[in-house]
Amino acid sequence: MFGIVGGSGMVVNMIVTVLMNRANGGTQNAQDILFPFAGTDYNFRFTTLVWIVAFLVANLYNFLLNRHWTFGKGHKAPVMQEFWPFLLVGSVAAAAGIFIKLAFTNPTSPLYLPEPWFHEDAGIHSREYWGQLLTILITMPLNFVVNKLWTFRSVRRRHHARSTADAVV
Repeated sequence: MFGIVGGSGMVVNMIVTVLMNRANGGTQNAQDILFPFAGTDYNFRFTTLVWIVAFLVANLYNFLLNRHWTFGKGHKAPVMQEFWPFLLVGSVAAAAGIFIKLAFTNPTSPLYLPEPWFHEDAGIHSREYWGQLLTILITMPLNFVVNKLWTFRSVRRRHHARSTADAVV
C-alpha cells in the first residue's frame, strides 16, 4: 500500500510542479532568481520554490493516505504526534532533494541532464520535470524506510505504551 500511496503522491507532486511552472510562464523560466542569498554568489530560484511547495502538498497528501490506509490498523497516536515526525523525515529527504534536483538542472553540474534530449522547448523533454521526477525516485526509498520504522511504528508504540500505562494507573 505504501508504494501505491507513494506513487500517487509522486503524481500529486508532479501536478503541482507542472501547475506552478505553467503559472510562471513555462519551465524555461524555472531558473529565474527569486532572491539572492546575501553575502554569497548563490540565489534562491523558482525551481527550488517549486520543489518545496510540491513537496509540502505531496507530503500532506501522503501522510493522510498512509495514516488511514497503509498504516491504519492498530493503535494510532494523535494526528500531530505522527505528522511532525513524518514531515521531519520528508523534510530531510526534501532538503537532500533540493541539491539533487539542482545537480540535474544546473548546467555547471556533472549530473546536468544533457541536450539534445533534455530541453525546455517541450514538456516531455523538460529538464525541470525530469529532474523533479528523478529526484523523487532517488529520495523515496529512504523516506519510506525511516517513516515505516519511526513515524508509524515507534511513535505509535510509544503512544500505545503511554495509553496502557495511563489506563493501569
